[in-house]
Amino acid sequence: MPAPIDPYAADLPPWAREGRLGVGVISAGKVGSVLGAALRKAGHQVVGVHAVSVDSQDRAENLLPGVPVLEISEIVRRAELVLLAVPDDVLGELVAGIAEAGHFQPGQLVIHTSGRYGTGVLAPAEQAGVIGLAVHPAMTFSGMSMDLQRLHTSAFAVTANDEVLPVAQALAVEMGGEPVVVEEQHRGAYHAALAHASNHLNILTAQSAEVLERIGIEDPSRVLGPLMQASLDNALASGTAALTGPVARGDTGTVRQHLRELAGSGLPSDARGAYIAMAQSAAQRALALGTISEAQAAELLDLLAE
Repeated sequence: MPAPIDPYAADLPPWAREGRLGVGVISAGKVGSVLGAALRKAGHQVVGVHAVSVDSQDRAENLLPGVPVLEISEIVRRAELVLLAVPDDVLGELVAGIAEAGHFQPGQLVIHTSGRYGTGVLAPAEQAGVIGLAVHPAMTFSGMSMDLQRLHTSAFAVTANDEVLPVAQALAVEMGGEPVVVEEQHRGAYHAALAHASNHLNILTAQSAEVLERIGIEDPSRVLGPLMQASLDNALASGTAALTGPVARGDTGTVRQHLRELAGSGLPSDARGAYIAMAQSAAQRALALGTISEAQAAELLDLLAE
């Protein structure tokens, strides 16, 4: 973990240079409640949280005890740092609405946690004089206290103007993460990569577990856990060079048998389609690596196209 980055060199208002901020959290979803708690643990004061649903109110009570639940306008009025932890599709509308209502204050720090966006989505707030930062933790959240420990193994994608980038980096470090700078134009690709790795791994695991359950294996995690962990470790260490299995060997007969089995009644219908898509990609990677010949790759791809 790098040493905390000194934010004092940035041209900030006096209250920001003092290093302790009044933080307003919008909203108390799984991400907002945990990051609010992490900032509080770092010594900042959480002055208000927006929580509408019962689940959000419970998270606020558990992770931010004693913090008042307030309307958005009041949170923005009280806070020196506004943390916007809302879904991607509503972020732009929310920022524009707060700006149009005149609630943002010049010199205020406004951070959003969306992986998809850089600071461009904060343009209406920046026009009101705020300092916009994009800080996205590369982690899945449960909304429970265990997430605070997991932050210490996580990277945080930070995007900001050069003069305030140290502030975004310092806040990421204070929340327990390691800042990784992602340029504005690359945020979409960054987020696609993370979603592909994380979300699709979840589906892949569920599909494989369902197949094992259907054939009578009571605890699929005991079979899949060590195998998938070793595969992940090897892939992270060696990349595509760690590719193994029937496709990497050009074993068309085994792949044909897999397709027949996955087409069987009672098995999850989406598993076969996912297997085909990933096997096609694996065949192309194996050909590029030279572990199979062009003839073997063509035979595999023809089979999978059927």
